[in-house]
Amino acid sequence: MTEQNQTHSDADSYDPGASSLAGHVDPAVMAELLSIRSSIDNIDATLVYLLAERFKATQKVGFLKAAHKLPAGDPGRETAQIARLRRLAAEAQLDPAFAEKFLNFIIGEVIRHHEAIAEDHEAAKVQGSGRVAPAGPAVSADA
Repeated sequence: MTEQNQTHSDADSYDPGASSLAGHVDPAVMAELLSIRSSIDNIDATLVYLLAERFKATQKVGFLKAAHKLPAGDPGRETAQIARLRRLAAEAQLDPAFAEKFLNFIIGEVIRHHEAIAEDHEAAKVQGSGRVAPAGPAVSADA
């Protein structure tokens, strides 16, 4: 177990052996199933940490965009990334349509975060200037 997993093990009620199949399947088959699921659990944990790192990086992009009044989305970049991810998915024998849906979900979240960062940045500038901040959220023509 990693140190991070150990610190959460007492509060975490996850049981890696939980299965509605227990007692209904040959014990050797159940052992193999649990072994494979253990690998899946490790991959899922890695995905969560990778996504966390990705969102830390995209948050930095959001602050940079807000500081320079750049639009939250970049359709050219998004199109290139989707094409790249579809190609990588095909090479990895993963359904490219699934990979595209997954990336589109992430892109949507990133844009939402960038818009919120831009709104916060603009509100902080307005408050710092002594002017009254507008009542509604700021909407740019680029959004």
